[in-house]
Amino acid sequence: MNSTLKIASGSIAVGVVVLLLKLAAWRLTDSVALLSDALESTVNVATAIAALIAIRVAARPADEGHPYGHHKAEFFSAVLEGVMIILAALLIMHEAWKGFFAPPALNAPFPGLAINALAGLINGLWCWVLISRGRQLASPALVADGKHLLTDVFSSLGVLGGVCLAIVTGWAVLDPLLAAIVGLHILWSGWKVTAASLSSLMDEAVPEAELAQIRAIISDQAFGAIEVHDLRTRHAGKVSFIEFHLVVDGETTVNAAHAICDRIENSILAILPDAEITIHVEPDHMTEHSGVLVI
Repeated sequence: MNSTLKIASGSIAVGVVVLLLKLAAWRLTDSVALLSDALESTVNVATAIAALIAIRVAARPADEGHPYGHHKAEFFSAVLEGVMIILAALLIMHEAWKGFFAPPALNAPFPGLAINALAGLINGLWCWVLISRGRQLASPALVADGKHLLTDVFSSLGVLGGVCLAIVTGWAVLDPLLAAIVGLHILWSGWKVTAASLSSLMDEAVPEAELAQIRAIISDQAFGAIEVHDLRTRHAGKVSFIEFHLVVDGETTVNAAHAICDRIENSILAILPDAEITIHVEPDHMTEHSGVLVI
């Protein structure tokens, strides 16, 4: 099992532990805010399972039906995660609405808050693992899962502070009010995750920093050619797809043109080992006057 799959499997175990802790905290206190925190954790478990499935699919090699591989499967998982975050937010806001009309009395609040704090600490540590390792492994599913957990950590902190305030002041309405605020925050987070993942499914170009590296390498390594134009990129998971036209003198031999292509490809693969590079070699009458990298 590779590192990405191990981390995705760990997310399921962590999610179940945190969910059980938050449900125990809610049962002890009858707090609507703590219930909202537990509801989000049910989504954490579901999305962790979805991420694991997506990562397994994305790891499959290219086949006859999918010649470009299965890398986009992770983006589908990230979209699903965003949708489920939004669903959790709506459920939380529904519970908050009911609580406004009948604010529950808080029972045994301090043991419940201590358990909820422990759950938040576990989530915070695992969130750091997911985002840092997800970026290292170029896994959209892990990064999306980590960002989701990050919203859970912040909402848990807000819940703890708000419930403590409700206890100190005796204003029971603060409990559902806080749950509603948490719901709105989670709703916004879910929208951001969904929008970013949908953009990637639309063959979004590689990040600007990566594109600048690619352009610099081509400009530096394409000596012997006349120009490079029509550079296009897209990314799917950890794979970057790079395509451009290389114009050479009409008298250039196939071997010489191939040597230029190999030099460029090897230099790009040195910094982007998972890149898929396609170079179209053209004769000198195909030169253009826009988008030129090498002259």
